[in-house]
Amino acid sequence: MGFSKDFLWGGAVAANQVEGGVLEDGRGLSNIDVLPFGEDRLAVQKGEKEMLDWQDDYYYPAKEAIDMYHHYKEDIKLFAEMGFKVFRMSLSWSRIFPTGEDTEPNEAGLNFYDEVFDELNKYGIEPLVTIAHFDVPISLIKKYGGWKNRKLIEIYLNYAKTVLNRYKGKVRYWLTINEINVLVHQPFVGGGIVFEKKDNRQEIIYQAAHHQLVASALVTKAAHDIDKNNLVGCMLAGGSHYPYTCRPEDYQEAINRDREGYFFIDIQARGKYPNYALKKFEREKLNIIMGPQDEEILAASPVDFVTFSYYCSRTVSAHPEDSEKATGNIIPSIKNDYLKSSEWGWQIDPLGLRNSLNQLYDRYQKPLFVVENGLGAIDQPDETGFIDDEYRIEYLREHVKAMNDAIEIDGVELLGYTSWGCIDLIAASTGQMSKRYGYIYVDRDDKGNGTLERSKKKSFYWYKQVISSNGENLDSENISIGKKEVKV
Repeated sequence: MGFSKDFLWGGAVAANQVEGGVLEDGRGLSNIDVLPFGEDRLAVQKGEKEMLDWQDDYYYPAKEAIDMYHHYKEDIKLFAEMGFKVFRMSLSWSRIFPTGEDTEPNEAGLNFYDEVFDELNKYGIEPLVTIAHFDVPISLIKKYGGWKNRKLIEIYLNYAKTVLNRYKGKVRYWLTINEINVLVHQPFVGGGIVFEKKDNRQEIIYQAAHHQLVASALVTKAAHDIDKNNLVGCMLAGGSHYPYTCRPEDYQEAINRDREGYFFIDIQARGKYPNYALKKFEREKLNIIMGPQDEEILAASPVDFVTFSYYCSRTVSAHPEDSEKATGNIIPSIKNDYLKSSEWGWQIDPLGLRNSLNQLYDRYQKPLFVVENGLGAIDQPDETGFIDDEYRIEYLREHVKAMNDAIEIDGVELLGYTSWGCIDLIAASTGQMSKRYGYIYVDRDDKGNGTLERSKKKSFYWYKQVISSNGENLDSENISIGKKEVKV
């Protein structure tokens, strides 16, 4: 038996990639708001170039994004038409606490999410809410240096308790921090960190990681105290690493790279630092300062379930001359000649999803949830304005099959699946609109031009069929669809 009758099918977005409405109704500025489009974006993401305000001569895609702030009813109605059981979304920290540490929360921001949750409830869609999805108020970066300062633990906990209390009964599934291991690769995105030349970057990153891990545990405890029905998960930027060759040192490198991400989840799911991490700190002379109660805090509140994103697997080598061939995602990978690649060099590996599910389930023995998975591609409307995105359907079909195999053959406990960018949105890595993931097309280009009109792609009808059949009907040749009804 494959997918359970209560399997949670749906889609996922992040506030900073869809909402827009930046500075509207009292909202403050956040780190992702100041990521520019263009060649300087990566340096800002990595904390190598300081940009804490909007600057002339730059375009900032998150300012308006796809304006879900004003289109959320229309968008949720489309999600309901597809049959969503769950919608993964995030809250904007600076919409609720504009400076991060305001005496009182912004009622307009709280009320906005009340209305979103009410709209979801109207259609019977369960919200899965990320409390911090690449989101640090700019004021906290300017004042404290982001998550490298321990002060952010109590500030984040206050924010989290505010929303946990406010939305008690409306939200049951919570995630503390999105793709927490991205902090290692893009410290400004993951933690609001900007480096100075003299900084010991590894020490700062892992000190910030410690603060986030303690904060996550405190929020998990608070969620359980506030509502015994709450379930709290952690979130990993997933994708297993393959050795580039059969050389033992390449295999060892793959283990090391996997541990780079597992480190965070080991602590969130098991409640304590793994020995390999403590040895790393000792070996590299990283002085990570921990509070006297921190170990108890971590041990007391492990998460209830483990979530992860999966777009591709990665291939690594212990030899620098091989690593020069790296390409693709935020996390570098050598090209694997046995796999096809997306237009952005992300390698397509459905079996890798099944492998990742097994590795995570074997490691943690907790329920899993695939909360991001999808294909970023350039969509071209045909002469009628319709987008026949069979390439996206093919990608998703094979990944749904892989999930089914992990459940039916391997015995993995999987709660649900929320494919990424169920509606076209701003790509986090590049800031592009042209890198589209959605079942729903949004008329918007990379320069911010367009009507923002929504329309259904072929994949919209396909995913509706997948959900209604609970993953049994993956056929795309006999979908009931009327091209004349769809306009772009």
